[in-house]
Amino acid sequence: MKVLSYICESTFINYNMTDILNELGYLAGASRFRRISEKLQQDGDKIYSEANIKFKASWFSVYYVLAKSQSSQTILQISNQIDFSHITVKNILRELKKEALVNIKPNPNDRRSKLVDLTKKGKELQKELEPLWLSFSNTLKDLFSIGHPDMINILNRLDWEINNNPIYERIHQPKGEVVKIIDYKPSLKKYFYKLAGPWLLNVLNGELEGDDKFTLNNPDKAYLVNGGFLFYAKLKSEIVGCVALKRLNEDAFEFAKLFIDPNYRKLGIATKLIQRCISRCLENDAKELWLQTTMSMPQAHKLYYKLGFNDRLAPSQMDVLERTEKIMCLSL
Repeated sequence: MKVLSYICESTFINYNMTDILNELGYLAGASRFRRISEKLQQDGDKIYSEANIKFKASWFSVYYVLAKSQSSQTILQISNQIDFSHITVKNILRELKKEALVNIKPNPNDRRSKLVDLTKKGKELQKELEPLWLSFSNTLKDLFSIGHPDMINILNRLDWEINNNPIYERIHQPKGEVVKIIDYKPSLKKYFYKLAGPWLLNVLNGELEGDDKFTLNNPDKAYLVNGGFLFYAKLKSEIVGCVALKRLNEDAFEFAKLFIDPNYRKLGIATKLIQRCISRCLENDAKELWLQTTMSMPQAHKLYYKLGFNDRLAPSQMDVLERTEKIMCLSL
């Protein structure tokens, strides 16, 4: 009876904790991230233990930096590369040194710092660890995809936002100043021409190509009917940007008519719209995302390269526009 009572009590406690976190919603965000992190580290430790490797999941980031470095690293350099606190890195290095996996020696160029590198034992251990990392990485990819196919980029964006506009600053900002990316709905149809039309008329000296005339005035028929998508950027109550995601075939999309209101540029809106396109491609198991552009848009090209696009020849399924001078593709 005591055992049964304990099991029931433990189940009740676990259920209540989950229920409380659900009730707290966004307030429990940090707690949930911490809990997920702890569970992943616990499972990682089990994997190392079963493989008879004396290694801890919490050491991974620091060890990996040292394993991939061509020269000794200072604690500050390690900390900056993985965005860990100085004290956290020092504590991990202390544990690694205890296992004879790292050397820590004085820095001849700066007496205030230390130089760190892997020992011979530490380097040899890497050969045993890498197959496990590959297996663990593939498993995590499947796991994170349950949450969202673009989970890594979502985490990157969240990390970037927190670093560049911390919570303690956001809480004092007026509500409604966050740019939202929203899907097409009939009331938004008019904004497609309103935003992209004048810009395109200027680029084409007042004469639209046949394809442009139809897509600008009928974005729903041009893109949605054929399995594509339309996204709009909304700031407060204003629609300030748009982009179309055109389906090329079962495995590929092309984004087109990306335009931001000149009054709202340099707010990262173009990046947010492209990232939504990438996420939607991944949600649909697409393998490639294409785009067409002209040579008169060097700043846009820099953004495309930064996001991982590369110059390519046009695929057979792409309808290349007369004005197109450059074609790029992102492999997903």
